[in-house]
Amino acid sequence: MAAAHRPSGTSGRPTRRTVLRRSAAVVGGAAASAALSACAGPGSGVDADGRVRIEVWHGQTDTGRAAIEDLTAEFNRTHPRIRVDLGGGVLSDAMLQKITAALASGSFPDIAYIFGSDLASVARSPSVVDLTDTFHSGPVPWKDFWAPAREAVTLNGQVRAAPALIDSLAVVCNKKLFRDAGLPLPRPGWSWDDFTRTAARLTDRARGVFGTGWPGVGDEDTVWRLWPMIWDLGGDVTSRDGRRIGFEDTGLRALRTVEDLVKTRSVYVDAKPGSEQMYRVFLSGRMGMAVTGPWQLPDIRQAKVDYHVVPLPSYSGKPITISGPDTWTVFDNGSARVEAARTFVTWLSRPAQDVQWDINAGSLPMSRGTQALPAWQKQEAGTPGLRVFTKSLESARVRPVHPAYPQISQSLGQAITAVLLGRSSPAEALRDCVDEANAALLIPR
Repeated sequence: MAAAHRPSGTSGRPTRRTVLRRSAAVVGGAAASAALSACAGPGSGVDADGRVRIEVWHGQTDTGRAAIEDLTAEFNRTHPRIRVDLGGGVLSDAMLQKITAALASGSFPDIAYIFGSDLASVARSPSVVDLTDTFHSGPVPWKDFWAPAREAVTLNGQVRAAPALIDSLAVVCNKKLFRDAGLPLPRPGWSWDDFTRTAARLTDRARGVFGTGWPGVGDEDTVWRLWPMIWDLGGDVTSRDGRRIGFEDTGLRALRTVEDLVKTRSVYVDAKPGSEQMYRVFLSGRMGMAVTGPWQLPDIRQAKVDYHVVPLPSYSGKPITISGPDTWTVFDNGSARVEAARTFVTWLSRPAQDVQWDINAGSLPMSRGTQALPAWQKQEAGTPGLRVFTKSLESARVRPVHPAYPQISQSLGQAITAVLLGRSSPAEALRDCVDEANAALLIPR
């Protein structure tokens, strides 16, 4: 998920979570082409003195790029028999297209930063290395990773990539707008009915103030906000047998909650990719509540917004959220380079390195070991609300690592957008979604 929704230039990952905007034809076709190629990349990567060189396509920008560059320099200093070179020349949002083309040509890197929701498509290639033994017996106990991190890299019981980044969604509130409206700040355990009523009371159209916002492009940024609502109602992305979607009934109730926001005109619908406009409205003090992740906190603090963070509302009263982990996916360029790549990704996952990445790139700790470090405890203590995002990982779920997920997401994104823009009722929008998504699940993969 890779995940993820903030404008580039904030905490380092471009337009965080703007994933899976590609068409089914692009994703499916590229992955199929990649699966035909099991060729190793160019050269052995072993220097005359025995040092192994590996290439990493990291996809980061700004502070994220600086963070991975610093970590790589430290690794190269402490592992003289391995040389890690950073490259790729592409941002994370475009990594799927570039890596599938590289796999089809037989010339690919040793490691690439792949969104978790793209892993199923990429892992169809036989050139993707199985990391099950690497992480089940690695320096960080496998169960020490948060469950969403483990689930995001596991496909058919195998660990197909290394956890790279983890986040979660919560609600950030503008305390001044709550005071202006005479409203108490929400508390854990609040409901979606509370959320829609609060959004309506916060809205002041005369002053250009909105209760909340929702991305209205129809991409994964639009979609992943609805999954916690569906899960909380007992639905899922697919049925247990995998032959149909699992949200025909629960999706309708969730979309009716979206419709409630539309009817009261309390939702700012951002029609541009990346949610940049929506966040600008919040940062300018004209939005009461933003459903967002920890990556947005640095911008909120820089804008001097007096804010409060609360877990997502629910229908059941039980805490639930979504996490969109990303991955370091390893590719087979020969045994020497595979071993070096395994060494690098397991080194990155250790708490001492993970905490540097989390603090500098705006992520959450991938493991409980990282969470317990004094450096992370200091980061939480100095960042109001950050602990809410970390604690929410205890109840977070992830989207399935399923090759049909891009098509399901695309269909649901169109349905949500149709409701947000008042073009369809929830029932009509979901009917079209069900037909398209179920058809996608019937396609052999």
